[in-house]
Amino acid sequence: MELGIRGRKALLSGASKGMGKACALEIARAGAELTLVARNEATLLAAAAEIREETGAKVTTVVADITTEEGRAAALSACPEPDILLNNAGGMPPGDFRDWTRDDWIKAVDLMMLPPIFMMQATVDGMMERGFGRIVNIASRSVKIAHAELGLSNGARSGLVGFTAGLARQTVGRNVTINNLLPGIFDSDGQREHVAKLSESTGRPFDEIWAQRASKNPAGRYGRPSEIGAYFAFLVSEHGGFITGQNLLIDGGEYPGTY
Repeated sequence: MELGIRGRKALLSGASKGMGKACALEIARAGAELTLVARNEATLLAAAAEIREETGAKVTTVVADITTEEGRAAALSACPEPDILLNNAGGMPPGDFRDWTRDDWIKAVDLMMLPPIFMMQATVDGMMERGFGRIVNIASRSVKIAHAELGLSNGARSGLVGFTAGLARQTVGRNVTINNLLPGIFDSDGQREHVAKLSESTGRPFDEIWAQRASKNPAGRYGRPSEIGAYFAFLVSEHGGFITGQNLLIDGGEYPGTY
């Protein structure tokens, strides 16, 4: 399928590995011009080189922390008028809400809720003026399937999806869509870090937890980053203009509800 995004400018945060990198690679194959933002320079440069070699795409890199005002300014300086925006950030470690302080809650909001909102604030008006924009936030299935140990993520990410629900209805008339992807278990560094924390807190072996999580999923496996990359590519394509304000699960059928 021709996605119709050849030459479109894409600004992607958290794009040096895992799901973010998979999203970048997929739209690079479709001819988009990329600006990748991440904190780890070595990982970021390696990802950019891999994408350039495979696709021939134009790839600019920005070593920055998107959770800071300086980091967002650096990203927007490199790509001031993106047509496509991916907001992707890690989560908070699992724990017991009785142990979380006010500082923990503020840190969660500053990591998972406010940076995407500020990036949308900086870019959405320009997208509407140009008549094309696609914004995707990678959140988590935890906004629909709450896990007690992930309360910090449950709260902060729910704030983000609640905010986008209102904004998305204001922009779609100008061909600017805003959607949230809600991944379940994916074979990614973030998932491994999460399982490692669970192993540490429960005393259960890592391999046991890892295998059990896969076996409990209806698909019987972890998602592949390439699968979320393909989903993202469709959403940001010219064909995605009638999809907005949605929280789209990609979880192997683990969400048990009908709606």
